[in-house]
Amino acid sequence: MKTLKEVIGMLLFLSAFLNAQTSDAVREPEVAGMFYPAKTQELSQTIDDYLSKTNVVIDGEIAGLVSPHAGYVYSGPVAAWSFKQVRGKQYDVVVVIAPSHFEHFLGASVYPGKYYKTPLGQIAIEQDVSKELTQVAKNIHLSNTGHVPGMMGRGEHSLEVQLPFLQKTLGEFKLVAIVIADQTWKNVENLGNALAKVLKDKNALIVASSDLSHYHSYETAYKLDQSLIDFFTDFEYRKILDKCERREIEACGYGPIAAMMHACSLMDFKKSKVLKYATSGDVPVGEKAQVVGYLSGAVYK
Repeated sequence: MKTLKEVIGMLLFLSAFLNAQTSDAVREPEVAGMFYPAKTQELSQTIDDYLSKTNVVIDGEIAGLVSPHAGYVYSGPVAAWSFKQVRGKQYDVVVVIAPSHFEHFLGASVYPGKYYKTPLGQIAIEQDVSKELTQVAKNIHLSNTGHVPGMMGRGEHSLEVQLPFLQKTLGEFKLVAIVIADQTWKNVENLGNALAKVLKDKNALIVASSDLSHYHSYETAYKLDQSLIDFFTDFEYRKILDKCERREIEACGYGPIAAMMHACSLMDFKKSKVLKYATSGDVPVGEKAQVVGYLSGAVYK
């Protein structure tokens, strides 16, 4: 007997499936001009400025990144630390896993179209890998759900904001775009297992999109986020997920973080390092009464 939550999730995916199979679809930018500059030159210069204030600190082969997804004016200086580590590198495929803020659905939604677009140009979808993921695991579907505006009328930002940084640091690359709403361990483990199976013979990068604590005081945020930072440093991704589910710590993309780290561990990437932590209160336009925490991190060997 299925629960109401499961029935709703199945109906949402069925609706998306029936409307998501156009092979030449382009996912247009939804938050350009809001979360980051809409003008190409301004966006390019903004990212260059952030990157210029970071350093390469990972001596090893990188398979996973964690990057925040707020407006660039707040989280851009932190996100740049992750992407600086892979600048100039080449990958067969880049997977971005992001949480859904506006729609609930079961499983994982893999964008089925041809391109994701930003003001810096179009990014080709790795359609073979995207399809293979749906063939090796249940509850992974080709779907527009979580990618294009749905019933809430809002376009998801958490995946989109990672892409201009990737375009600036990697140049051309092929993308697998994944959004999840169900961040339970069962779903996360399923996705991580599938990614490891499909990517095992590929030179792949997996980016997990997540902010940390939300709307606490500056001092409280630093104390609360330190626990997650410690778990990440110790490669305790299951603890990150479990404690987020129990609301002992906070990260809106704890599922993507755990899925990325689980997949990387299965591919023998088992070292993790925090590159930068800050909050929205650490930038000139921020205020310290209520802040959001941001983490930049890497998984490597």
